[in-house]
Amino acid sequence: MSSAGIEVEHLTRRYGDRVVLDNLSFHIEPGEFVALIGKSGSGKSTLLRALAQLDADVAGEGRLRVPQARSVLFQDSRLLPWEPVLRNVKLGLHEADAAVRARTALANVGLAGREDAWPVTLSGGEQQRVALARSLVRKPALLLADEPFGALDALTRLKMQQLLHEVIRQHRPAVVLVTHDVDEALLLADRVMVMDAGRISVDRRILLSHPRKSHGHAYDQLRDELLAALGVEIVA
Repeated sequence: MSSAGIEVEHLTRRYGDRVVLDNLSFHIEPGEFVALIGKSGSGKSTLLRALAQLDADVAGEGRLRVPQARSVLFQDSRLLPWEPVLRNVKLGLHEADAAVRARTALANVGLAGREDAWPVTLSGGEQQRVALARSLVRKPALLLADEPFGALDALTRLKMQQLLHEVIRQHRPAVVLVTHDVDEALLLADRVMVMDAGRISVDRRILLSHPRKSHGHAYDQLRDELLAALGVEIVA
């Protein structure tokens, strides 16, 4: 991984006359977990696509430096339904040890023994576990996650949040997680950035120790601060 981490300088992206990212500049350390929160249309997913370098057809300017080794985790698992789980995980890998690495990644996400299963036989949470294994098997220096648990039920989402924290702690990539869920951001991230109209309105380091619980004075203060930044009125 580059010792410089991720560098963003004066990044602007626009669609026609609409500015979606407005002169953003920030730095993310290697191994740092950053959560992006904000209202719909604030620019979160556009920023994620820029970091993934998947927005070549968008007008804009600025300087980006991101690791070459990066993976993207989407809300939809995007598994190939005609391929079993193991082949989905090692898709695009051509190294001699690809199958071994894929099996290890599946074991890391709790799916050892499901290598030959077809995606249609898996639950939504299991499909996202496969997608997470597929992302991590590539040994990314940067993992970009666009609301990966947004379509899951509440209990499965909590389990996936715990799993993501555990596997990220083992692999130590930098992570940028887009989420609408303030509690998800506080439970997982080292740092939370609030986006508003294409700018970063709040950049807050989270110094709470892990494992975190969604209660307590310090947690509640942070939650209220972030909700207020999102325009949510706090009722005492």
